Amino acid sequence: MISLFKKKKDISVSPLTVDVHSHLLPGLDDGVQSMDESIAILSEMSEIGYEKVITTPHVIADHYPNTPETIYKSLRELREKIKEVGLNIQVQAAAEYYLDDHLLEKLENNDALLTFGDNYLLFETSFINQPSFLVEAVFKISALGLKPVLAHPERYLYLQQNESLLSELLDRGVHLQINLNSLTGYYSKPARKFAEKLIERGQVSFIGSDCHNSKHMESLKRATQMRYFEKATNQGLLNNML
Repeated sequence: MISLFKKKKDISVSPLTVDVHSHLLPGLDDGVQSMDESIAILSEMSEIGYEKVITTPHVIADHYPNTPETIYKSLRELREKIKEVGLNIQVQAAAEYYLDDHLLEKLENNDALLTFGDNYLLFETSFINQPSFLVEAVFKISALGLKPVLAHPERYLYLQQNESLLSELLDRGVHLQINLNSLTGYYSKPARKFAEKLIERGQVSFIGSDCHNSKHMESLKRATQMRYFEKATNQGLLNNML
């Protein structure tokens, strides 16, 4: 097998240079809680080949009511720290929106939403049950000229069990973003198997780290060595185009 990795200071460097999903703004959600931890993780991400990180704090009305203002304020502080320590990595911010009534209301009101790249909107759902308004929300997102990106679809039980729903979402222009750590079985064996199936079918648009903490980084390093990671990066992922 031909390796896609080159050696640099005995660290395997990934061909994936842009990350589209992480939780690295300190104290905004269940991700990193200190600036030092954020800098440490970004330093490790730089070492394994990332040149740009698009960090995506949760926006969940009842738990993490983040706004563009709070997110951008934290982003400015992180960028200042990155400059201070001389870390060579770009950091941008979007958000990971939880699909609920509050997000539907924002879509109906055409409220400001944080996107990345060419108007990609990252959203997640319940892991167990399909939201009754999932298809409606996808329609509303697209009608606003945004491009829906479903975060970690391999982790949703309802999607694993419903091939027709998956096909409908793809037909409606939904992009799939799998988590890199899913390829190691970090979340579960079914999630790993489903992620591999999506890669086999060429249905994955983005791979995200979904990094929350230093523990995730150790698994991420292993994941870049997995056969299905190599297979996915050969399929023309959109990450490096951002």
